[in-house]
Amino acid sequence: MRQVIPHAFETFGRRFADLLLFCVTLTELVILFLLTSTFTITDWIYVLQHFIVLGIAVTRPHPKVCDHSIVSSMAVGVAYAYSYAQVIYLRWSPGYVAWPAAGLVLVTLAAGLSLVSLLALRNFGIRPALRNLVTSGPYRFVRHPMYLSYVLADIGYNLQEWNSVTLLLVLIGWASLVYRIHAEERLLSQHTEWPAYAVLSRYRLFPGLW
Repeated sequence: MRQVIPHAFETFGRRFADLLLFCVTLTELVILFLLTSTFTITDWIYVLQHFIVLGIAVTRPHPKVCDHSIVSSMAVGVAYAYSYAQVIYLRWSPGYVAWPAAGLVLVTLAAGLSLVSLLALRNFGIRPALRNLVTSGPYRFVRHPMYLSYVLADIGYNLQEWNSVTLLLVLIGWASLVYRIHAEERLLSQHTEWPAYAVLSRYRLFPGLW
């Protein structure tokens, strides 16, 4: 009986995490359709990514270790919310146009990098966790190419339209990404192949910088 109860809680936790990922991704997909009047190739790439994550949510294996701390939960919440907060604020208070052409290039590049990273990852989760160690594709060059795509997209969108509030939201979002990187690497370092991978891929986010 003592062994059954922990197993039941573990099963419930796993199913809840999968359901949460599915619901969050589905909500993002609905918001994307509601906020986008005309779909470009970049928008369709993001739609494809959301459908891939929906599939991952119902097929992914249980992580070996997962970070359930309050700080980690807050960082995840900020990371998911800040980009939508920018869109909502700009609809209420329009910003300044900086360099739309360059912004579009960066956003498209970010969408492609995000898709390639997701296909290489083949696993995904909301919380920092030890799932599997991916060393192929863009992960050969930086340890967190998915987060790099977020940064490129943030810069691209703000080149298209920005104001002081969107810049503040981006800085807050980037702070949460940095925390998530450190939290994930604390768990990934438990993988037996991590030391060799850390030597192969020296940089976390920006090649030659960090």
